[in-house]
Amino acid sequence: MGLYQTGYSGFDSRPLYNSADASLLLFETVYKYLQYTNDLLFVKGIYIRLKSIIKAYAEGIDLDDNNIYLDDDNLIVSGTPNTQNTWMDAKYGDYAFTPRNGKAVEINALWYNALKIMQELSTQCEDKEEANTYKEMAENTKIAFNNKFYNKRRKCLYDVIGDGKIRPNQLFALSLSYNVIEPDSEIAYNMINVVEKKLLTDYGLRTLAKGEAGYTEIYEGDAFKRDASYHQGPVWPWLLGLYYNALKNMIKLEKNKTKKQELTKKLEKLCKDTEKTFTKAMYNDGVVGSIGEIYDTKAPFLSKGTPAQAWSVAEIFRIILQK
Repeated sequence: MGLYQTGYSGFDSRPLYNSADASLLLFETVYKYLQYTNDLLFVKGIYIRLKSIIKAYAEGIDLDDNNIYLDDDNLIVSGTPNTQNTWMDAKYGDYAFTPRNGKAVEINALWYNALKIMQELSTQCEDKEEANTYKEMAENTKIAFNNKFYNKRRKCLYDVIGDGKIRPNQLFALSLSYNVIEPDSEIAYNMINVVEKKLLTDYGLRTLAKGEAGYTEIYEGDAFKRDASYHQGPVWPWLLGLYYNALKNMIKLEKNKTKKQELTKKLEKLCKDTEKTFTKAMYNDGVVGSIGEIYDTKAPFLSKGTPAQAWSVAEIFRIILQK
């Protein structure tokens, strides 16, 4: 279906399908697995499933009002004003706090990445006709993405086309195996500058830039108030992984010696500061030996939410170990 089960509705035992990004992230995971293991036999065994996912996105999925489809401009549309199907999925009852319906930046960056990976996997699976199809689809998506997602006024990417709020999701365009924005481009440097100035903290990236409508510094209050602020400012550690990947990808392609050195210094500082910050956090905050789900956006940067969050732990240790 191009979606995955994220739990139960809370009202009955029916599975809840509410993710437009998870199945696209699967392609990145499969590609990494292949790079680590060279296990092409396994990939060939699931190849038909991967093809079916691409087909489902292209032809459209509306299970549980997800409203996912490939538009005429070669970009993916997802969600409705009342549907939460990206990772920014806080919802209280029927009220969606950050629906992000339309053409979301990370969904389309992941879509391009999935198409490029399928182009390569199809070639390895000797499926030449499909490889050519995925290549053409990817090229068309990249052209549309670069034409429509760059916000010239704010010098970064739209979070959703038509929504100029500064959020961290734009980093997906620079942090995957295949980047829809060229890492050595002026747009890439502008994006990184905005992210560093508006979102970057020692504990992770803010989910919304200070000064934007709805920005919240402290995660607190009853369930409604907490959900309302969940993706409206609070810092998420796992997002540092996107920033880390973006810097690595930019360093890899940068030919200018001075720029390359500057990027390398940023990467080294990130690794050093991350180790220092979270070594302290693991012994003094939340659950001893683990990393919190989110942190307040101002001192003393208290740990909030889930006391031990797997994706935060994984990304922080990946940065510390420089993997």
